Amino acid sequence: MSPERVEHSLPIPEALLFDWDGTLVDSHPVLAAAMNHTLKAFGRERWSYDEWQAWLGLSARDAFPQEFGDNWQEARSIYLEAYGEFHLDRIQLLKGATELIVALDEKPIPMAIVSNKTGHYLRTEVMHFGWQDIFLAMVGSGDSAKDKPAADPVYDAMQPMKIQPGPKTWFIGDNDVDVACGRAAGCTTILVGDGYPESDPTHRVSDLVALRNLILSVLKTP
Repeated sequence: MSPERVEHSLPIPEALLFDWDGTLVDSHPVLAAAMNHTLKAFGRERWSYDEWQAWLGLSARDAFPQEFGDNWQEARSIYLEAYGEFHLDRIQLLKGATELIVALDEKPIPMAIVSNKTGHYLRTEVMHFGWQDIFLAMVGSGDSAKDKPAADPVYDAMQPMKIQPGPKTWFIGDNDVDVACGRAAGCTTILVGDGYPESDPTHRVSDLVALRNLILSVLKTP
């Protein structure tokens, strides 16, 4: 489908919801290092990057019981402590993220973040980049009754907007958990990158530059 046809086929957004890790920031090396620290504490072998990547997307409270069984709370505590020690020193914005958010901040469209990162660390990182006043809500793991891929965080993120989620809400992420979450809430789903080929988002863009161009073009559509 040509870019022009895509623009006209997508609903003009009334709200934008963004995933955080892997969508706006490159925190994957930090997350992987914290997990390998945790595995070492339990006498287990380090994961390869491919093994760790297959674990991405789920929140800690959902994923750790699957991986560590009865020891999941201890493992989660070790993981979060390790992550907290160095995340602000290593986390980086992805290419095009600043230009995207600055451009959208000039538009009269509410934005929020819906992440499976622990809520405290999510908000600390958003503040680290000085974006805390741009997003009306920053909903992380543990902030809602259920984490992604459940729809609960979407509803919680949109409460300050006084808008109900639907096709005019765009949920933007980088993996199939984001697509599932957005779909569960009835949102238009936009997948960034070429990963997760079996996902079926409403639309896919190659990177944040393409995402910015798409959103700004659709917002101009009469």
